[in-house]
Formats: sequence, C-alpha cells, structure tokens
Amino acid sequence: MGMMQEFKEFAMKGNVIDLAVGVIIGGAFGKIVDSVVGDLIMPFAAWLMGGKLDFSGMFLILGKVPEGTALTLDALKKAQVPVFAYGNFITILVNFMILAFIIFMMVKQINRLKKEDIIALPTTTPLSEDILLLREIRDSLKK
Repeated sequence: MGMMQEFKEFAMKGNVIDLAVGVIIGGAFGKIVDSVVGDLIMPFAAWLMGGKLDFSGMFLILGKVPEGTALTLDALKKAQVPVFAYGNFITILVNFMILAFIIFMMVKQINRLKKEDIIALPTTTPLSEDILLLREIRDSLKK
C-alpha cells in the first residue's frame, strides 16, 4: 500500500500535472502546425514555384523494384523496397522550424508581458502613519 500512496503523491504534484497538460496541448499544437505546413505553406510555396511542390515524393530507391510495382513511396514501402525518403525528413524539418518559431514568438510575447507587469507595479508602497511618525521621531533624536 505504501508504494501506491507514494505514486499518488507523485502523480498529484503540480509539476507532473502541468507536464501532462503540456504534452497533451503540445500534441494538439503539432497537428495544427502540420495543417499550417501542409494546407497553407506548402500550397503557397508550390504556387510561387509555378507547380506542384511535394516533398513527400522525394526519395531514392536503394534496392531492386519488383515488376509491376508503382514508383510511389507508399507502393515501394509496401513492396518492402529499401527507400531513402529524404522528402519526409524535409517536411518534418519544416514543421519543426515553424513550430520552433511559433514557440519562440509566444515566449517572447509572454516575457514582454511579464516585463510590463513588473514595470506596472509601484516601486514604493505608501508608508503608514506609524512608520512616518517613527521616522520623524528618529530624525528629531538625531539632531
């Protein structure tokens, strides 16, 4: 029973719950970035390049292709042909760069808001009458 109690205390700590929430939100955010890249950026980049731009179709065939196998990445993988699929890597790298940039901008904004909060705080708090009276007494005793 002691181990279950320890696990419960561990799992209920604030940091563990915060981490779990972060992982869940991160997974959903990753899907958003995939959509931004696949549905917004890549079609726009293809349009700018004057045609279809699809990194997933970029690969090198490293083995013998059986007769009748289509030369698409999916067909080659199903036929168990070794394929160097560098296009998928490029897509994932683009996704990562966009995600890293978005996170950088979010952290930068959060830090800016924190600085504004610190600046907005009064630097000196108003002193109570007791403290002002004590300071006057102290100053008069020094004379």
